[in-house]
Amino acid sequence: MPKVVIIGAGIVGCSLADELTERGYNDVTVIEKGKLWKPGGSTSHAPGVVFQTNGSRTMAQFARQTVEKLYSLRHSGETCFLKVGSLEMATTPERLADLHRRAGLAMSAGINARVITPDEALKLHPLLVRDKLLGALYVPDDGIARAIQADQVMGERSISRGAQFISECEVLAIDQGDGRVTGVQTTQGTFPADIVISCAGIWGPKIGAMVGMSKAIQPLAHQLCYTAPMPELASYKGEAELPVLRHQGSDLYFKQRGQSLAVGWYGHRPLTVKAEDILPNELAEVMPSQMPFTPGEWKGAMEGATEVIPALKGSEIVESMNGLFSFTVDNFPLMGEWSGLKGFWVAEAVWITHACGVARAMAEWIVNGHPSLAVHECDVNRFETHQLGSQHIEERGAQNYVEVYDLLHPLQPMESPRPLRTTGFYQRQQELGGFFLEASGYERPQWYEANAGLLNRYDIPKRDEWSSKFWSPIIGAEACAVREGVGLFDITTLKRIEVTGKGALEFLERMTTGNLRKKPGSITYCLMLNETAGIMSDITVMRRSEQDFFIGVNSNIDINYLRQEAPDTVHVRDITAGTVGLGLFGPKSRELVQSLTRDDISNEALSYFKLKNTYLGHVPVMLCRLSYCGEMGYEIYTTADFALKLWDTLWEAGKNYGLIGAGRGAFNSMRLEKGYRSYGTDMNSEHNPHEAGLSFAVRKGGGFKGAEAFHSVDPNTLSRRLVCLVLENPENVVLGKESVLHHSNVVGYVTSAYFGHTIGKQLAYAWVPAALSMQGTELSIRYFDCDYPASVGQDPQFDPQMTRLRS
Repeated sequence: MPKVVIIGAGIVGCSLADELTERGYNDVTVIEKGKLWKPGGSTSHAPGVVFQTNGSRTMAQFARQTVEKLYSLRHSGETCFLKVGSLEMATTPERLADLHRRAGLAMSAGINARVITPDEALKLHPLLVRDKLLGALYVPDDGIARAIQADQVMGERSISRGAQFISECEVLAIDQGDGRVTGVQTTQGTFPADIVISCAGIWGPKIGAMVGMSKAIQPLAHQLCYTAPMPELASYKGEAELPVLRHQGSDLYFKQRGQSLAVGWYGHRPLTVKAEDILPNELAEVMPSQMPFTPGEWKGAMEGATEVIPALKGSEIVESMNGLFSFTVDNFPLMGEWSGLKGFWVAEAVWITHACGVARAMAEWIVNGHPSLAVHECDVNRFETHQLGSQHIEERGAQNYVEVYDLLHPLQPMESPRPLRTTGFYQRQQELGGFFLEASGYERPQWYEANAGLLNRYDIPKRDEWSSKFWSPIIGAEACAVREGVGLFDITTLKRIEVTGKGALEFLERMTTGNLRKKPGSITYCLMLNETAGIMSDITVMRRSEQDFFIGVNSNIDINYLRQEAPDTVHVRDITAGTVGLGLFGPKSRELVQSLTRDDISNEALSYFKLKNTYLGHVPVMLCRLSYCGEMGYEIYTTADFALKLWDTLWEAGKNYGLIGAGRGAFNSMRLEKGYRSYGTDMNSEHNPHEAGLSFAVRKGGGFKGAEAFHSVDPNTLSRRLVCLVLENPENVVLGKESVLHHSNVVGYVTSAYFGHTIGKQLAYAWVPAALSMQGTELSIRYFDCDYPASVGQDPQFDPQMTRLRS
C-alpha cells in the first residue's frame, strides 16, 4: 500500500482523502498549516454558491458529482448542500438569448435546467424587480455548499478508515530521489511518501517551486460583502431558502444568509496576489485568504445590485472582504501527476463547485490508472512553455477574472498577449488578409480576405448573428475552391514528435493500436488506449526508417505520456517548434507538386498513406500522402528555416493551377464532410473505438495497451454511438455542444458541427444512444430556444468509397 501525503485540508484535500480511503488507500497523511476544519484557505471564506452549468462537459460533470456528494453528507443531522436552486438573470435580449444557450449546455450534461419567465422568477425570489427582468435560467439542483461542515465530515470519515490529519504543520520541502518523491519535510518532521498530492490552492505555486514546477495558477482577490438583517427577509428562519442569483450583466452574484444577503462583485479591476506574499495564519487579521476590504474597488457594485434587488438600497454592509481564490491561464484546474517528478500529483485551482468531482477523478486516477471522466482539459501537463512564464500567468489569470461573467463566443480568442507564436508563413498570410485565431499560442488563419472574389463563384448560405462571429462566407468559398482545384493550408500548429532508438518499433507497438510492421515510408493512423480501452489520443505514425518514426500527436499530454512510458533506449523528442507543415489539398495538388520535383510522385510511386523524402525546388521536404480534410493531397514538412522558401516555391508554381490560401474554417468543413474525428471534441477517454467508429484503427490480436478490454467489447451491444446528423434545413446552423433530443427528451449532445459546402448540408456529429443510431432516425438539435429537425445520416457524407483520397 503506497504512503500518500496530501498537502492541504481544504475541500479538495479532505474530499480526496475521503475518496482514497474509501478505495482502500488508508496510509494517508493530510498536512495542513492552519487549524482544522477552517484552516484559512479559499474554502474557509468562500460563499459556497454552486452553479453547475459549464461550457465544458467534464467540468459540468464534476459539478454534478460535487452536488450529489455534498447533498449526501450530514453534519449534525443537516445536509452539507442546500438545494435552493439558482437563477441567472437576463436584463437584455443578448443575455436572454445566452441563457437559452446555457440551458442547452446544462441539459446536454444531464443537468435539469430551463429558462423561465420574469413572473416565475419572482415567485422563486420575491426580492427581484419585475420591470428589469426579461427571463432567467433556473437550475433547481444548484445551491449553496456548506464547505466547512463538509470538510469535517469527510475528514473525520477518512480518519476512521486510517488516515491522519496533521494541523498547524507547514511544508518546508519535498524530498526526492531517482526522479521521484520520497517524502515531505515539515515543521513537525519528515513524512515518508510514495505519492505526494498538492492540494494547496492559492499556495500551489509556492509548493510547486519546491520541486521546480511552474504552476499556471494566479491567486486573485474577489470582493464579497454581507448585509445586516433586512426587513424583507425577516420571515425566513432557515440558513437559506431563496435561490442563489447571478446578474452577469453587472458582474454580480447574490446568496441568502439567514435574514441577510451576500453580494459578490467581479466588476472591479483584477487584484492579483503572489502566493509567497499571502500572510501566514498568525499574521492575518482574519485568515490568510481573507484580505482587507478595499472600498475603492466596490464602487458601482451596489448601484448594479439595487437595479435588480431594490431592497438593498437601504441595507447596511456589516461584513466585507477581499477573498483570495485561484485562476489559471485557461480557466481549467490543474490535475494529475506532473511529468517532471514521479509521484508528485496536483489538484489545484479547483473551486468548491467542482471539488468533490475533481477529488473522485484524482482518486480513480491514482488507484485505477485513469479516471472515468475525460480530464485532458485539466491535465497538469497540458501547457505550452510560454504559458508557464510568470508574466503570462499573471496577465491571463487577470484577464480571465475580468471575463468571468462576459458573453464569450466558443471561438473567441484571447486578445493579449498576441501575437505570441508565428510560423515562417505568417508574413505571407498577412499579405493575403488572413483573419487569425489562436491555437497553442500560434496565429492560425481562419480565412483569407484575398479570397473574397471567390464569393462571385459560389453561393454560400448566410448565418445568424451568433454563429457569424469569427466566421466569414469566404470560408465556404475556400472549401468549394479546394474541392475543385488546390489549396494551401498551414498545419504547423499540430504537434510533431520523433521517436527513435533501439526498440522504438516495439515501444510504439505496445503503446498504439496500429499495425506498424510496415516498410519505411509507410504511414499508419493509430489510437492510444487506456487499460479500459478508452481513447487517450489518436496519432499518425510515419515510419522514416527501421527505428525512426515521425508522429503527429494532439498535445503535450501525449508527448509527456510517451516519454514517461519509453524505455531508456527510446528517445521521444518534440520537434514542433523546429519544423513547419503545409497541407496542399485538392484534385490539382499532384500536378502542382510534380512540377516542382524530379521524383516520380504518381499514384503508383507514392500511394495513399505513404511518404517520400524529396525536394520541392530547392527545399528538402518530407512529402506525406495523406489528408485530414478528406481530399487528394499532401502534408508537407520541412525545418523551420525553410518555411518562407517552401511557401513561396509552392505559391509561385501554384499560379498555373489556381492555388489559393485556405484557412482553418474550410479545413473544418471539409474534415467533417469526410467524417474525420477530432480528439477531445468528438471522442475522448470516456469512449472506446467501437463507439467512436474507429475500430478500423485497431489491429487484430493483442500486444498493445487496452487490447484485452477492447476485444472484450461486443460491438453489437453498445449503449451509445457517435453518429453523423444531417439537419433538415441547410440554413439551420449549430456550432457544437448542443443538446440532441428525441420526442422532446434530451438523449445526447453534439460534438463537432459545420456546414458541408461540397454537399450543401449542415452536419453535426453527436453522441446518441445506440438504439437511435440507425440511419434515418429522426432527432432534433436544441439551438438556443429553437429545435432544429435532423436525422442520422451516412457516415461519412463525402467520398465514402475513398476514391478521391486514393486516386
